[in-house]
Amino acid sequence: MFKIATPHIIPRPEHNISRANISEHATKVLYRLKAAGFQSYLVGGGVRDLLLGREPKDFDVATDATPEEVKAVFRNCRLIGRRFRLAHVHFGREIIEVATFRSMQDASEPGDRETENGMLVRDNIYGSIEEDALRRDFTINALYYNIEDFSVVDYAGGMADLQSGVLRLLGDPDIRYREDPVRMLRAVRFAAKLGFVINPACEQPLFEMGSLLQSVPAARLFEEVLKLFMAGVALQSFEKLRHYGLFGELFPETEECLAHEDHEFPITFVIRGMQNTDSRIREGKPVTPAFLFAVLLWEPVRLLAERLRENGEAPLPAMQQAGSDILMTQLERVSIPKRFSIPMREIWNLQHRFEQRAGKRPHRLLTHPRFRAAYDFLLLRAEAGEVDQELADWWTHFQEQDGDERNQMVRQANSSGDRPRRRRRRRKRPAKPADPS
Repeated sequence: MFKIATPHIIPRPEHNISRANISEHATKVLYRLKAAGFQSYLVGGGVRDLLLGREPKDFDVATDATPEEVKAVFRNCRLIGRRFRLAHVHFGREIIEVATFRSMQDASEPGDRETENGMLVRDNIYGSIEEDALRRDFTINALYYNIEDFSVVDYAGGMADLQSGVLRLLGDPDIRYREDPVRMLRAVRFAAKLGFVINPACEQPLFEMGSLLQSVPAARLFEEVLKLFMAGVALQSFEKLRHYGLFGELFPETEECLAHEDHEFPITFVIRGMQNTDSRIREGKPVTPAFLFAVLLWEPVRLLAERLRENGEAPLPAMQQAGSDILMTQLERVSIPKRFSIPMREIWNLQHRFEQRAGKRPHRLLTHPRFRAAYDFLLLRAEAGEVDQELADWWTHFQEQDGDERNQMVRQANSSGDRPRRRRRRRKRPAKPADPS
């Protein structure tokens, strides 16, 4: 049996959370659950970020109502999940996630809870708010905002850790990481995002337990990679993942290249790619996972394509084969949906065409639907020193000119010897003789 903790109650005058900063839809869910006779609290990252003066990405609600009871209160509710049964209340594009308090019941006891080799694969046993707080991963995520009196309820010392900038797991780190290895990635993400220090007892296992990530479904790791690298702190996340030896569990082929580099290009290229992603997010510009994965996997693809070319393969088939081989290996660790892997491979396949600056090829390349992403990728390669800066500058200038100037640039490329190869005409096969029979 677990010991019920005495909560620390922070009254409204002693914290900075205001209902004005909470989503109106989240507030509506909280009040309607309360009116229906249930407990309702804002919990998790939303509370944490509000206390830190940050704008929360989303708002989650915790309650003693079961998912079915939540659905009965809200007509716009859908129940999802097998591993964790949750209620999603839909308000147009915004979804308020409502979770029922989880129990601390041992997995050996009867009920809808299941573990495999220490990993929690199913958890739908409901309990009290005290139990729910101690079931959460980090102390700073176990803070509850009570809509009834606007206080913050702290069962785990999360407020003190929040004020000290410390990231601390609830419970034994070894057990908690085995229950859900993704918690290791969450530790890295929160440390990078918040600038917090990971508590030493929670940090040491990160160096030792990374292989547990191999048991996590590749589709789930895809979602975690997006959270790590598309939240504006991609570079810090990348550096921390490598520091703890976790990056290689996610991208083994890339880590192999980075670990055995003979010069600075590969690591410089990835770092520039991360910086570029962070800058675009800060500036409110669109960022696509296709470009991010193209950066992360480029070095193993480039090296394999280079070996294929040395064996006599033409540039495009070599790149296509290398892309296929590396992608198949990568999908065993982190899945990449086709809506991202297809444009990612197009970015790679277009790279050799930038070297062809004579004839009509530059004009045709300029009209390719993936030109802009491939061009941005070329710029990164030039910044990292993989290709000559002159090539990138030529394409930058080519885009800025009108038709006559572009034709002049192409003629200069012709005269400098950058001529397109003539296609070989296939010989027509002689017609087969008529069958004498």
